[in-house]
Amino acid sequence: MKRLTAMIGATLMAFSLQVVAETRIGVVDLRQALFSSNDAQVFSQKLQQDFAGDEAKVRETQEKARKLKDRLEKDGAMMNESERNKLAGEFQETVQEFNFLKQRLDTTVAQRKQQFLESARPEVDEAVKELLEEHNLDLILPSEAVVYVKPEMNLTSELLDKLNR
Repeated sequence: MKRLTAMIGATLMAFSLQVVAETRIGVVDLRQALFSSNDAQVFSQKLQQDFAGDEAKVRETQEKARKLKDRLEKDGAMMNESERNKLAGEFQETVQEFNFLKQRLDTTVAQRKQQFLESARPEVDEAVKELLEEHNLDLILPSEAVVYVKPEMNLTSELLDKLNR
């Protein structure tokens, strides 16, 4: 009985190793391909244009806070307590304004990027399916899930070409 079980186990292992050996796998860096695409470049330029004013306001507020801090550190010892408290309060308000503006900008930009990713998803999926068929692959893995890949199995540049069509 043990001999029969061992033979069946060995046969199954041999079969499963053969199936694994025949599996053709490709790898793509989806993020790199998507964010290097022409659509992503246009999106990035539009994003910069749309938020240039907000970014300038954030930088302006940050600079104002830095100047207030420098003045407080430099001249604070020479000021009377009410002047120092007033300046410290102004600094705290400016820091809070900076944090609010920065968080609002970051959140809005992140939402827009997420919208871009969601809108690009069908095109990416179609391009990946084409790669599967063209290379007669069984599986395409994201590069983040792979430790090493032979250069000829990295299909990122081909995916980028398909996204740019």
